[in-house]
Parts: sequence; C-alpha cells; structure tokens
Amino acid sequence: MQKFPCPFCGPRADREFRYGGDAGKLRPPRDCTDAEWARYRYQRANGKGVTHELWLHADGCGRWIEIQRDTMTHEVFATRSLVP
Repeated sequence: MQKFPCPFCGPRADREFRYGGDAGKLRPPRDCTDAEWARYRYQRANGKGVTHELWLHADGCGRWIEIQRDTMTHEVFATRSLVP
C-alpha cells in the first residue's frame, strides 16, 4: 500500500484516492474533431519518472489535489490543493 499526503487530511492510504489524469493536460475546444477528442480522452504519455497527476480524495475530504511523484519508485515529492 502506498500513502499519499493529502494537504487537508494528512497521510492517507492510496485506496482512498481516485486517479483523475495528467495534471496540465489541456482540454480541446468544443469544435474539435473526433480524432482530437479521442486523443485527449484515451491517449496517455505513460512515461517513466517524475509526473504531475490529479487525484480525487474520494473517501476523505472529497477535494482534488495535484501530486508530483515518481512512477518508478512511487516516491511522492509534493502535493498541492487545486482549490485555495
């Protein structure tokens, strides 16, 4: 089990969180093509190393947070709230 540090609730088990996608990935405009929409929805970089991800603390405070972590070692470097 991995622990994620929630800025509001403190360290919590990863099972309390739901993955929300890559942080910083921009949604395409409303008039985008089907191919652009499919690329946005289903294609992921899935790179090794440090990533910025969005996580919902679903079984806790219910807030969205951004987590910077290493996908190889699962080490968490930083977390921040998306709502002030």
